[in-house]
Amino acid sequence: MLKVRDAAMSSSGSGGVEPIGRLVRRTRKLRGLTQYELADALVDLSGKESLGRDDVARWERGKRVPGPYWRHWLGEALDLPFDELDAAARCARRRR
Repeated sequence: MLKVRDAAMSSSGSGGVEPIGRLVRRTRKLRGLTQYELADALVDLSGKESLGRDDVARWERGKRVPGPYWRHWLGEALDLPFDELDAAARCARRRR
């Protein structure tokens, strides 16, 4: 049986790597989090209050690509390896 993660990656068309926005949205939903809850978790983890739901929404829509700082905290909040987030960020940049 094909897992949700495998199905999403095989349909990404980028050698098994999906863009970071798609990865963040899919993983956030699998974890049962809203954009507000993810933003709050990132603020709590990082100690920076400069992030809000709008930032998460921009990442998910592909309007922005989170930099290494926020990718680190996304990995912590969503339990994703940094290497996977980094590859997904490169994929998103190539598509721009």
